[in-house]
Amino acid sequence: MSSTPATTAPTPAAEDRRALRTQLLAQRAALPARAEADARIAAALSGLLAGLAVRCLGFYWPIQQEFDARDAVGIWLAAMPGRSAALPSVSRPGAPLDFHLWTPDTPMATGHYGIPVPDGTEAATPDALLIPCVGFSPDKFRLGYGGGFYDRTLAAMAQRPVAIGIGYENCRAPLQAQPHDIAMDWIVTESGAF
Repeated sequence: MSSTPATTAPTPAAEDRRALRTQLLAQRAALPARAEADARIAAALSGLLAGLAVRCLGFYWPIQQEFDARDAVGIWLAAMPGRSAALPSVSRPGAPLDFHLWTPDTPMATGHYGIPVPDGTEAATPDALLIPCVGFSPDKFRLGYGGGFYDRTLAAMAQRPVAIGIGYENCRAPLQAQPHDIAMDWIVTESGAF
């Protein structure tokens, strides 16, 4: 008797998340008063970071209308000596993210998925991460793009960093957490940090 591999259809939960992700990305793309919302996120983020004892801040290169944290991170870096920032890179699909030091002057190269990554800088281990949210729930679970990179990264880090989700209020959604999901410690939106 031979056995043939079964094909697995997406679960209803996966289908629901895909549909929700598509809806939230469209809402984010159509966000009115974007510059004002971004300025308010930057202010809330600066206030939150001022109260945390962060030495190395991991963040993300903005794609698909995400909040661009580079200016806020640059100001945070310049405010106190000894701070460092790092951007993620994908070493291979299915693996946790690697982080490499970044400054506003760091030369960049094109990484996986066409996302810029620091070119030739040292590896770093952030003690706080800014994590982009396609959507987020009131209990601080996030919906990303579906690749699981940040959940894998948080689960694999020996010392868990402070996880700070960054999103827009119009992307707050009633998400049902899945077993692999890891809640954020903070969510920052144009309405503040919670």
